[in-house]
Amino acid sequence: MTKVVLLENISEASLAVFKKFGIDNVQILKTSIEDAPQEVFSANILGIRSRSKLTKEVLQKFTNLSCVGCFCIGTDQVDLEAAKILGIPVFNAPFSNTRSVAELVIGEIISLYRRLHIVNVEMHKGMWSKNAQGCNEIKNKTLGIIGYGNIGAQVGVIADAIGMNVIYHDVENKLPFGSNRQVNSLDELLKNSDVITLHVPQDHSTNNIINKGSLAKMKKGAFVINASRGNVIDIDALAQALESKHIAGAAIDVFPSEPASNNEEFISPLRKFDNVLLTPHIGGSTQEAQENIAIEVSNKLAQNHLIGSTAMSVNYPNLSLQKTKESCSRITHVHVNTPGMLQAINLEISKYDLNIQSQILSTDNSIGYVVLDVESKVIPSNLEQALKAISGTISVRIL
Repeated sequence: MTKVVLLENISEASLAVFKKFGIDNVQILKTSIEDAPQEVFSANILGIRSRSKLTKEVLQKFTNLSCVGCFCIGTDQVDLEAAKILGIPVFNAPFSNTRSVAELVIGEIISLYRRLHIVNVEMHKGMWSKNAQGCNEIKNKTLGIIGYGNIGAQVGVIADAIGMNVIYHDVENKLPFGSNRQVNSLDELLKNSDVITLHVPQDHSTNNIINKGSLAKMKKGAFVINASRGNVIDIDALAQALESKHIAGAAIDVFPSEPASNNEEFISPLRKFDNVLLTPHIGGSTQEAQENIAIEVSNKLAQNHLIGSTAMSVNYPNLSLQKTKESCSRITHVHVNTPGMLQAINLEISKYDLNIQSQILSTDNSIGYVVLDVESKVIPSNLEQALKAISGTISVRIL
């Protein structure tokens, strides 16, 4: 029986998806992989969020793992190359929480300009500070978006609709939505923006993209928002810019170092600033987003495990597959990408007088993934062992 383990309290919306595919053995745990019980490592399908770190050593503990689902946008918590070499495709949900993050950013822009986070705290202390000092409308303010992908573009659309001037910078040429406008350089964006929001991936090119130098290029009195990745802002440099009042305020949802659990204290030099909105990595933490993510990733996992589809895998050659015919069995073969592999596979199959009804191969720079539908309801165990014995084989599955 297929065993599914979903860690970090993944939405129960996933249960209905797996049930639709005939998979009923689904266990949802609150723990991360670091504190998970030993029986988790016998799972066929594993789901995690952002706290679980799937290193090569952790992945090697699993005895029969066919695929991993990251129930979030990012996959930084998984050693993707190690998973690939172990024959484990990894899936995520790159679009399901787009709206949730965009709405948080727009809410933070309004809060920063109206000082809502500050006056709320004052009111709870019994203070009545009714005045307009330091409060402004966002209409006609210039929003600079660094990274015009799915989330960045959606932020731009909403900001445009409520009267902001929107400019953006991206490493690629991106068609603008509405009256959004792409600028030629990051420096141009920094110089002309009243508020800057970041929506970039985590890699070497974005590490501390907002640093002491880039903060100095920003307008005096500008705001900074980050709901993308924790390492894209130099937090110490931001604290200095806030201390000098060159930057008027910030809203930060992700951090270079984050608590491993809700019981651990959050440490940051930004805690002392009342003009900084701090949120605990909740950009995509809405009920709607979590349900959408659960549905999207569970579908990908079930289809991979049952029919071998790797469509939209982040670390595997992508093959979008349909169910095999009733008269056929499906064989999937993952191998090191070397010449002659198909010939070796076909040679072994030919020894058993099996007709290959269809054969699809896709490769990347390191592995090949071949899917064969053969006209037989039963695959001899000797054939399975022979395919596994081919030099360079990573994994073989009979579906």
